[in-house]
Amino acid sequence: MLTRFEELLGTDFAGRPTGDVDDVIHDGHDHAEHRERVPGLVSLLGDASAADRERFLACLALVAWGEPAGYETVRHLSLEPRRAPWYDLLIDRKFSVDSSYGHLSAAAADSRELALEKGASALRVETFRSLIRMADREYFEEKLGDYLDEDVVRACLPDIRDVICRGLGSLAVGSPRRFDVATQLVDLANSVVVVDEDLAVELVLEILRAAPSGRAMAHAVAAVHRAQGPAGQALAADLYRSGTAHVRALLAGRG
Repeated sequence: MLTRFEELLGTDFAGRPTGDVDDVIHDGHDHAEHRERVPGLVSLLGDASAADRERFLACLALVAWGEPAGYETVRHLSLEPRRAPWYDLLIDRKFSVDSSYGHLSAAAADSRELALEKGASALRVETFRSLIRMADREYFEEKLGDYLDEDVVRACLPDIRDVICRGLGSLAVGSPRRFDVATQLVDLANSVVVVDEDLAVELVLEILRAAPSGRAMAHAVAAVHRAQGPAGQALAADLYRSGTAHVRALLAGRG
């Protein structure tokens, strides 16, 4: 007999048992039958006696499928992100810190079409707003800045500016860092290029002045490749002048 979790996320949409939860979540985008599993997932998510892993995956599926219950959970958790029941369940290998919010960000990005279909697009944007506001404190494993579409960036531009400003303040006073905050903020600034190229470059340069590093500069090259105007050209010149051989190679498209 299948467990509740196995019925919800351990069974594909042809009714076959599978150990690949990611495939089930991904396939839900193409199968309207995923809606039949939503009530069970909401129940599992809210069950404090259930395994933390199962609750996290329930939340991940609900977010990926554009469900308000998933979005609202992420927004609620963002108020005190380290109190999530599954916090520290997923540990990033590079910095040995929790990376669950990166996975939730990726799920929110994937949910765009279903959110539109279900009338939850505004809630999706608010979910990203909540995630963006944590970018100076929680690690997203490079699954935040590059996952923001133009509509989200435009709506959340003040939040992006605010979190970068707050992060710069922390860098300026030498606050202890659990991960590479500067590079994560650069990735976030890069997302602004599609909305305001001048502002994006200004933000990138502010971050690099506060915390110059080869890794942050390498990530800043993405802003150069996305830009189309003089601000991007100026950033390219600055990176070429002060960057490493690796950064120069990336600028030339050889990295």
